[in-house]
Amino acid sequence: MLYYLLYQVIFRQYGASSESYFFKGLNVFQYVTFRTAFAAITALLISLVLGGRVIKWLQALKVGQEIREELSAEHQAKKGTPTMGGVLIIGSVFLSTLLWARLDNLFLWLALIATTLFAAIGFADDYIKIVKKRSLGLTGKQKLAGQLLTAIGIWTVLYLLTNYAWNISIPFFKATAETNPAISVSYVGPFVYLVFIIFILLGSSNAVNLTDGLDGLAISVTFIAMSALTGLTYLASDARWAERLDITHNPAASELTVFCGAMVGASLGFLWYNAPPAEVFMGDVGSLAIGGALGTVAILTKQEFLLPFIGGVFIIEALSVMLQVSYFKFTKRAGGVGKRIFLQAPLHHHFQLSGWKEPKIVFRFVIVAILFALLSLSTLKLR
Repeated sequence: MLYYLLYQVIFRQYGASSESYFFKGLNVFQYVTFRTAFAAITALLISLVLGGRVIKWLQALKVGQEIREELSAEHQAKKGTPTMGGVLIIGSVFLSTLLWARLDNLFLWLALIATTLFAAIGFADDYIKIVKKRSLGLTGKQKLAGQLLTAIGIWTVLYLLTNYAWNISIPFFKATAETNPAISVSYVGPFVYLVFIIFILLGSSNAVNLTDGLDGLAISVTFIAMSALTGLTYLASDARWAERLDITHNPAASELTVFCGAMVGASLGFLWYNAPPAEVFMGDVGSLAIGGALGTVAILTKQEFLLPFIGGVFIIEALSVMLQVSYFKFTKRAGGVGKRIFLQAPLHHHFQLSGWKEPKIVFRFVIVAILFALLSLSTLKLR
């Protein structure tokens, strides 16, 4: 909105001919880097201003967090803390993006709608668990069905309404950045790519969901991952940088940089209230939306293979659950008694039961997340 008002309307009408520094200065609104920075600041401020009101609203609705009995006493003390705070994150991202982005960009709307749909799945799960008092919320099949339909919807839009490149861009192999099907070494076609999109979106959304278990953990890692993805998105949308770094260039992805910046600011704003001891939890409405947003932006900017680096902590948390469940089932079939690799999965609960305090776990996971983010950026010069 501000882009159209201040640049397209006021600057174009008065800026070129006026001697006023104010009118001439409005030219800065055409630059995506400027709008991304202010989208982050705006989302942060919205979160800080509205956060207290949202928490009071959630308390009034009595949407307190339920804690599983097998978790530690440290966790049991959190029972009743307001959850579903992800609505603050999503609301801040939406308002900030609408203010600072160009709204004629299909990829931007695709990211916003995908994030909303994943949030809706999480909201339904939280609502059933907390308001309807059904402890399990949505069944696993119902969750996966909603995520699957969202992934198929994203692919359908890309297939019918865009010139999306159906090549798989692999870091370290610059030849895979070529998008021309006739000469691309990694062109797989739209229907094979559908399977790839489903895998990415279901994996990323559930990985963030599994990581959300300690005060400040998931949102801190989100801030770091989204910061790295913001930079990668900008580079992929800029022709000069994309050519220089052998990245698949997609000019339509430029406004996704603003969306990512808003997500960075909203993450910081939510962390203000989610830092230990947390005043509010994001709930599935937040974690599924964040994971969906990460996966969607990665797909739209051809950074899918960098997701394990960008969100390495999320991947490790998800893998710990998969390994735990698989090993338990295997040993139970083989010997009649299921065995565990970790004291408890996801991995952060293993360290908690090992005697680590929550802040130490969170800080050390944040350090690992920073290392993964730096690793993802380092691949730009290794192609």
